[in-house]
Parts: sequence; C-alpha cells; structure tokens
Amino acid sequence: MTSTLISSPHVPRVNRVDRVMLQVLLALVPGVVAMTWFFGWGVLVNVTLAVGFAVIAEALVLLLRSRPVLPALGDLSAVVTAVLFAISVPPTLPWWMTLLGMLFAIVLVKQLYGGLGYNPFNPAMAAYVFLLVSYPVAMTSWLAPELLSGIDLSFGDSLAMILHQVLPAGVDWDAVTAATPLDEMRTQLDEQLTIAEIRDQSALWGVFGGRGWEWVNAAFLLGGAYLLWRRTITWHIPVSMLAGLLSLATLFWLIDPQTHPFPAFHLFSGAAILGAFFIATDPVTATTTRRGQLIYGACIGATVFVIRTWGGYPDAVAFAVLLMNIAAPTIDYYTQPRVFGHGRERAR
Repeated sequence: MTSTLISSPHVPRVNRVDRVMLQVLLALVPGVVAMTWFFGWGVLVNVTLAVGFAVIAEALVLLLRSRPVLPALGDLSAVVTAVLFAISVPPTLPWWMTLLGMLFAIVLVKQLYGGLGYNPFNPAMAAYVFLLVSYPVAMTSWLAPELLSGIDLSFGDSLAMILHQVLPAGVDWDAVTAATPLDEMRTQLDEQLTIAEIRDQSALWGVFGGRGWEWVNAAFLLGGAYLLWRRTITWHIPVSMLAGLLSLATLFWLIDPQTHPFPAFHLFSGAAILGAFFIATDPVTATTTRRGQLIYGACIGATVFVIRTWGGYPDAVAFAVLLMNIAAPTIDYYTQPRVFGHGRERAR
C-alpha cells in the first residue's frame, strides 16, 4: 500500500490591486446592465465619460508629480471610482458635471493626499456629495423608468441630452423625469399623507420599493454575492450595514406603519445595497479590524436611516459613508485584537 504525501502550499495567493479592482468591475456588470435597461443609454454614456475623464485626470496628475503613469492606471482604481460615480448620478447629468466630479475625485480627494492607499475619503462618494451640494437640481433630476414614462430614448437621444441638454422633438423634461422613490416618499410624508395613500396615488411603487429600482438593487445584490463568493470582500461591513439600517427601519415601522415604510423599501429603493457591497467596503477608507468593521457598517446603516427619515437628503448613503470614513481610524484604534501572549494595553 502506497501513500502520497502532499505538502501544504507555502506560497500565498497573489492578491494584487488590479485583480481586486477587476473583480469589483465584474460584479458591477449586472447592476449596470439593469440600470441601462430601466433608465436608458445615458447610464452607459455616463460610465464611458467618467472613465475617460478619470483616466486622463490621473495620468496628468501623475505626470505633474513625476510618477510612473502606467502602473497607477493599470491598477484600475480610477476606473472603479469612475464607474461607481457614474451609476450614482442621474443618467442625463450634463457632461461637464461629470468632468467636475472626476477632477474632484481623482485630483483633490485621491492624488492630493498621495494617491491610492492614502486618501481618507471615498473618492466617488466625495465627488457625488460635492456635486449634490453644488448643483442639487441637476443631481436629483432622475429619468423615470422607461416602463413608467413610455418614452424610449435612443442612444443618440441620450447622448444629445448629456452633451447638449437637448430633448427629442415633442418631448419635454416633465415627461421623462421623475422623483426617485425615496424622494417621493419623503415629500409625500412631509405633506402628512399615510403610506397607504402614497402608494395608491402613484404607479411609481413596486412590491417592496420603486418600480425598476427593485430589479436594479437585486442585480447589485447579485454582484455583492459574487464578491463574497470570490472573497474579494468579507461579510462584516455589508451585513452589519444592512442590519443597522433594517433594525431601525423595522423598529419604527412596527411603531407606526403608516408614517414609516416597510423595511424592505429602504433596501430596494435607493443605494443601500450598492453602498453596502461596493462603497462601504472600500479597503482604503474603511476599517480593517473585524470588530471595527461590524461597528463601522452598523453606524453607516443607522446614519442612512436617520438622514433619510429626518435629514435633508432622501438617500444619504454617500453622506453616511463619508462621515464614517472620518471615524474609521478611531474605530480601528479601539478595536485592535489582542496580540497572543500580551495584554490589551494599547501603545501610548
């Protein structure tokens, strides 16, 4: 009888930045496809413009800093930032706002601090908030899902709207734009309507959230599951963030279901799922310890609910992520695991 001795692998798996970023881009594909299906070709136009602007901006800054350009561009971090930004903004956002957003994200938020690994804030979300505060009307003018508007915008129509803000003949802005489900829900609740009355007055609503938005979020959830399966991210931040959001949403829904929507509405109507799996898990700006990630994610989820319910912005994922980016170093400091053989004293 013979036996074969197989030694353990002593060479760790290579986990380069470009491979991680590529996995993130692949995981985003279902969500981008779903957004394009429901909101038109403008989604892809925005993605293309944002990627082009981000790559050019990063290359120019690296040249000015006398740093090698190709290795930095090859890590795909600028591309990921661009795609996350592009799918967070309205599909008809003017091209020059996308340019401003990418300059802000790449030049100021990323390269000003030293490049990838040194930026304290998530570049895509920082650019989103910069534009939202500066141009609130343009940043909240979303297209209605095509299944509601009944208007099929061609690629050329979408391109003309983004480049020149020109609509097809016989079509006005009121016919193709609509409030997002979160914005509509918040506005109607402020007018003292009940949840039942709000849902009865509009065709905007689906089973759990906004029509079209439910499928988009389901696609992003599929991409998030892919990242977990590939071990590109761990479960700690996504699960704790969604749990933090759902726990508060459930509590207030149980207290008064006529002034607080069903908890699933918070998941399938905005950017909660996208934020949980693709934004909050940014390895540069998030916490690194396991306990810290649970605290970090739960605080983001709770902050999203608080701002959505009582704040001035209906979605709030970007604001919550940026606020917790500030707190991440402190959370890491107080959640360091104990070193084997040593006490829990921290370095002074």
